Amino acid sequence: MARLANLETEYPVLDSTVRNFCASHGIFSVEDFLIHDLYMLAAFAEQNNSSERLKEGIAQVLSIIDDMHQPWLNGMELLEDAKRNKHVFPTGIQGIDLLLGGGIRVGQLTELVGPSSSGKTQVCLRTASNVARNHLVLYLDTGNSFSPQRIAYFLGKTINPSSAQAKNQFLQKVMSNISCHSVFDMFAMFDVLHQLESYLRCQDGRGGCQMRLLIVDSISSLISPVLGSSSTQGRALMTSAGYLLKKLAHQHNLAVLIINHTVGGEGGYSKPALGDSWKCIPHSRLFLSCDRGSNNYNVSILRHPSMASGKAARFVI
Repeated sequence: MARLANLETEYPVLDSTVRNFCASHGIFSVEDFLIHDLYMLAAFAEQNNSSERLKEGIAQVLSIIDDMHQPWLNGMELLEDAKRNKHVFPTGIQGIDLLLGGGIRVGQLTELVGPSSSGKTQVCLRTASNVARNHLVLYLDTGNSFSPQRIAYFLGKTINPSSAQAKNQFLQKVMSNISCHSVFDMFAMFDVLHQLESYLRCQDGRGGCQMRLLIVDSISSLISPVLGSSSTQGRALMTSAGYLLKKLAHQHNLAVLIINHTVGGEGGYSKPALGDSWKCIPHSRLFLSCDRGSNNYNVSILRHPSMASGKAARFVI
């Protein structure tokens, strides 16, 4: 959901008067409305000299939130949508694709969980290089992990063109299909995702090469700083981020691939970061690990809508 400052062009009523009033109550974005006492806000607006203008602004934001609600679909409509739009994209990694029945699913949020050096970013880069052969890819990089050299390496392993010129043309095509944005905080990510949403609305229904994969590497490095022991606002931002990612995936037929780290759990075992409030958000959750001193990796299913938890496979990147 967007910051109020970015909405004035589309909704002129959200001008500086409304935004300054909201800011005085700690409201800077649509998300902030969801965790604010709107009755108290309306009462403060009544006491303001610009009360009518402020009430119009509050009503406009509530209307924006209402427009985000999706119409109900019956089972047959959902089945038809799944058959028509919700395919899978191979990651290009044989062990993972076999485990998942072909790859990561369009319309769903797939999370890669694992400790440092468990192959999470490498899986993302390999998947990006594979999908970008025929589709556009958006890679949100939160820690300077994106490596065009690594993508070029993956492509070099899988193609055998007849000439150096053909190889270079193919490499240029695939690399130009991948857009990388550096984002270092939650609000920067929300801004990029809302720009993406506007782009996808224009894209839907048009021909040509279309955006089909969104990668966030990593979601936990953006969310963890806003989470506190009792941070209601932080948890609300986290939930909003998850909701927006799932909304983009479902409405615009994207495969969304995100990275989460691990933290210490009971008995010394690692567990996914971001806590219980987050664990129900991804459709699929895969745990990655690496055999010490080798290039062999392991992947196991922690959560999947159509497969049993615990299934595992090995792979090499």
